[in-house]
Amino acid sequence: MQDNETKRLSRLVAILTSLQSKRLITATFLAEKFGVSVRTIYRDIRALEQSGVPVITEDGKGYTLMEGYKIPPVMFSEAQANALILAEQLVLKSRDSSLIKDYAEAIDKVKAVLKQSEKDKANLLSIRTKFAKLNNFEINSNNLSDLQNALTNFLLVQFDYINAEGKESKRTVEPFALLNILEGWLLVGFCRLRKEFRYFRLDRIQKLQIQPEKFTPHKMTLQEFFEKYHKH
Repeated sequence: MQDNETKRLSRLVAILTSLQSKRLITATFLAEKFGVSVRTIYRDIRALEQSGVPVITEDGKGYTLMEGYKIPPVMFSEAQANALILAEQLVLKSRDSSLIKDYAEAIDKVKAVLKQSEKDKANLLSIRTKFAKLNNFEINSNNLSDLQNALTNFLLVQFDYINAEGKESKRTVEPFALLNILEGWLLVGFCRLRKEFRYFRLDRIQKLQIQPEKFTPHKMTLQEFFEKYHKH
């Protein structure tokens, strides 16, 4: 009996994976795939529905999942979890509070799906892993998360920028890349005021606003940018 229940559970998971990977799937197809009767597939689908999976039946066509439904990640190996914990310490050194907040929330979601024994190990590793002089680094920006969003969606950004001499100017910039240096983060972008690519220290950016206007993506890689603008 227990063996039959184990087989059924495995089949239910496999059916759910099949439903997620195809737009529409028939009971006949599933029955042939798993070597069971169509009646058994009907019972399996009913069991999935009762457990909260939003299966939609299209009469005469088959089954599909409600649009937008996703199976949350449920498996991380111990080594994968440990790699993420190690990366957490690098993020803490990033000196940008928005990135630290986003990563902390992501790590909490990872820990939530770990088995209790792996969770205990991950928490132990977290408190026993530190980078040298970590406490000497002060948080000096809060714009990295917004700039990441603008960069990947090709959105213009506007901000007040204070240069090394303390002069303030209003800039409209097309974000191109983000670089991490010892002092913190740099934005590389095409400045519409200066009409050229410039570097902007995030700790000198004030009143950042993402604009609804999109810009045309620059057709070059970061390596090509360095080769073009940093020739010696």
